[in-house]
Amino acid sequence: MKFVIVGGVAGGMSAAARLRRLDESAQITVYEMAEHVSYANCGLPYFVSDVISDRSSLLLQTPDSLWSRFRIAVKTQSKVVRIDRSAKFVEIQNLATGETYQDNYDKLVISTGARPRHLDVPGIERALWLRNVTDADAVKAALAEAPHRSAAIIGAGFVGIELAENIRQLGIPVTVIQRGSSILGQFDPEMIQPLHDQLVSNGVRVVLNAEVAEISDSSVLLKSGETIPAGVVFTAAGVEPDNQLAVGAGLKIGATGGLWVDAQQRTSDPNIYAAGDAVEKNGELTGTQTLIPLANLANRHGRLVADAIAGRQVAAHPALGTVILGAFGYSVGITGLSERAAIASGIEHQIIHVHPSNHAGYYPGASRVSMKLLFDPISGKILGAQAHGKDGVDKRIDVISTAIRGHLTIDDLMDLELAYAPQFGSAKDAVNIAGYVGNNVWSGTTPTLQWYQLSEAISLGAQVIDVRSSAEHSAGHIPGTVNIPVDELRDRLAEVQLDNVVVYCAVGQRGHIATQILKAHGAKVRNLDGGYATWSALKH
Repeated sequence: MKFVIVGGVAGGMSAAARLRRLDESAQITVYEMAEHVSYANCGLPYFVSDVISDRSSLLLQTPDSLWSRFRIAVKTQSKVVRIDRSAKFVEIQNLATGETYQDNYDKLVISTGARPRHLDVPGIERALWLRNVTDADAVKAALAEAPHRSAAIIGAGFVGIELAENIRQLGIPVTVIQRGSSILGQFDPEMIQPLHDQLVSNGVRVVLNAEVAEISDSSVLLKSGETIPAGVVFTAAGVEPDNQLAVGAGLKIGATGGLWVDAQQRTSDPNIYAAGDAVEKNGELTGTQTLIPLANLANRHGRLVADAIAGRQVAAHPALGTVILGAFGYSVGITGLSERAAIASGIEHQIIHVHPSNHAGYYPGASRVSMKLLFDPISGKILGAQAHGKDGVDKRIDVISTAIRGHLTIDDLMDLELAYAPQFGSAKDAVNIAGYVGNNVWSGTTPTLQWYQLSEAISLGAQVIDVRSSAEHSAGHIPGTVNIPVDELRDRLAEVQLDNVVVYCAVGQRGHIATQILKAHGAKVRNLDGGYATWSALKH
């Protein structure tokens, strides 16, 4: 059997290596249009600032090493420009010489990845992007030539934020220009604002609700009229599937713009398979197709392609879109649905916010890890989670991602046995606490309302009581609220408007206690979910 693979990074190389392990006699050729294969593209922003100083460490394999170990023929700077499906051959252009030639196949694998989204802006040709190692070399050189100049990044997605951090680490002023109302649009606003604040406190300027009108030799002009100095400009306004080859071959393209594949990663041509960022995925929780450009999915689906070609009974699992990002010592992570995504898909959900410590509070170095979970109000099935904090975000998001894959409910989180020692976690881990709080909300024990519902509740006559201490209240509180510490609540019931009252504390725990006290005295009471910590995240 002769296999031709188009694209030599995550999905393509995973397919190639797995094919070799399954079939020692196969002839396997990989065509990659860049200068390198099997490189660590997620590490590129950190190479720019010398956090990763050894360039060779980004090159996980080379054509020579892949031939020596796997007998895989890898051709770099070789762009596949056409597929002839009826004759089963591809046409390749050698980008170094301009020469074109053909190669036939029994099975073809497409893993062309994603490309930077094109912006129709005058002067955009001056902007740099970060897709491969060659791009990273160009970015690094441009920044080295302008150590005292300024940089502008168009787009506040994952690459944009990582670039901003690493450019700032070089001492270069940097401005991030975002078309939307918040950075990292996958997250809900109250869960991403702390990272926004972290960027600003470290000298990154963030301009929201802004569109670029023009890029000049030394600046970026916004449609608002503002001019942003920019000796170096980067485009990081998202990516789109690189599907020109597939479109030209007449392969089916999905509604998302990604290449359509079945559960075995087979395209509309039974002899052509596909994996990676060019391919649309089936969303685990929405049941609809989506684009999720993640290396772990590309690797997983590349392996699955090889198994399917070898005749194994395999099928791709729906994707959750589990991701994490860190900047300036602060992390944000998400898995499954955000509230925004649930609303957009018309999926019913309940919400909880919790703000526990990353490990035992009495052990030095404890810090807060804030979490937001969505779950089905009928079944309790977990739908998604977001988290942010200095430490411990990765662990909790990974646990919740696994819980979603295992179809666990919010109640099940209470009973998870998670590794515990004071320096690693708490006897009641943050995930367990989410289960306890979720149980209270799901069972109706603690009626809650969300931070964005508070103003409407007040307009309808609700009394809002801060049940924290007087010192906490003095340090900062929701305007117009009454301070009755929870320990004094039973003795001050005469001050409570029992027919319509909202209580809040720092994170929700004392609010829960206050809710139970007031319910016992006949009050119609709701606890502000996540307390003052959640409400104050957006700096009302």
